[in-house]
Amino acid sequence: MSPIIQIDDKLVSAEIWRQHFTCNLTECAGICCVWGDSGAPLEIAEKNILQREYPHLTPYMTPEGIQAVTTQGVATRDADGDLVTPLIAGKECAYTYFDMAGACYCAIERACREGKTTFRKPISCWLYPIRLTRIGDNIALNYDRAHLCRGAREKGEQQQTPVFRFLREPLIHRFGETFYHELEQVAETLTTHL
Repeated sequence: MSPIIQIDDKLVSAEIWRQHFTCNLTECAGICCVWGDSGAPLEIAEKNILQREYPHLTPYMTPEGIQAVTTQGVATRDADGDLVTPLIAGKECAYTYFDMAGACYCAIERACREGKTTFRKPISCWLYPIRLTRIGDNIALNYDRAHLCRGAREKGEQQQTPVFRFLREPLIHRFGETFYHELEQVAETLTTHL
């Protein structure tokens, strides 16, 4: 079991310093948006954002994705009762689209890049491979070692990019600059002991 470092109300798995990761879309083709038995985890505030921003997202979505949202809503509950994005026929997230080569991309992120929304994408997607779990008054940040991301681990290892450095932008977006600075301090002082 990986050691846990507590920073304020965050319980951080040592693996986010120890493991290396850099997305390798040319190898995985965005399979994380397709694989799994439920959609991307959502925070309640994100459901509200999706309801507000949905008209700006539809030009980037597939007809099947639009139909999934029409029948299921902008968010739904999975078998565990967790709030998630809807799926198309139990497969890919409703907010996906595919390029000519068959790679899967996020329609929300594309709309954001093109200035149609300020919502980048669900934090669960943006922070992957870190998974957030609420434990009482604390939030646990755990590393998810999915078999789908073998190429990302290899690329991260080659580049010597720890998970937390690869995820600098979403970590700051979700938890702030001070928290990220504390992650950097832990990296400097504890990495050799993890």
